[in-house]
Amino acid sequence: MKCHLIEGAEGCAYAVENHCVAVVVDALRASAMAACLLDAGARELIVVREVDEAYAAKRLYPEALLAGERGGVPPLGFDLGNSPHLIGDVAERRVIFTTTTGAGRLVACWGAHAIYMGTTVNASAVAQVAASHGRDIVLIPAGLMTDPHFDAQEDWVASAAIAHIMGWPIGEGADRFAHWSSRIEEQGIEALFESAPHAEKLRRVNLEEDILYCAALDQITSVPKVVEKIDLGLVVRKA
Repeated sequence: MKCHLIEGAEGCAYAVENHCVAVVVDALRASAMAACLLDAGARELIVVREVDEAYAAKRLYPEALLAGERGGVPPLGFDLGNSPHLIGDVAERRVIFTTTTGAGRLVACWGAHAIYMGTTVNASAVAQVAASHGRDIVLIPAGLMTDPHFDAQEDWVASAAIAHIMGWPIGEGADRFAHWSSRIEEQGIEALFESAPHAEKLRRVNLEEDILYCAALDQITSVPKVVEKIDLGLVVRKA
């Protein structure tokens, strides 16, 4: 059994084609937000790719909360953004969730053996849950859906941290795992999150508090798991 680190659409496709366990790592901030919503007591997440699909889901589930972002900020009419430390009371609520990249990557993994979201905030928990399947795991640094060349530094850092905790042999992506593991030893996770290009985008929309919050290791034990596919997207509950 091996752990692979493969970015973006390629990682999603690899997990599906090889029937691996997929872990979508969108460290700033979708994976953290999903985990924190469930940790705060949300009953389930309805994860959809597009904002229009979120509005359609809201018509189906009028009691649900809308959460997510485009350009880092909540779309019109959303109850919550994508800041995991600004969740409020979501206990026993259904939450419809869409983000620029992480939500779409999760949907693209449908067909993998199992699908989770993980990052630094739940690194040990997701490592344990993913390993329990006893088959190859693909950690998928999410990248940026709108720019395949975007430097997703924080996603690679979080993926390397999870892989290090897991301790399995590294298959695909071994060179990049070694690179980011070395950077983590030299600089630390928090500094690498703060220097990531995506962090600068968050600062421009006054969301810099999210950066260190999402960088903190093992804050929670909740692991988002895909449990069902529906017409609009995926149903996600706590593993």
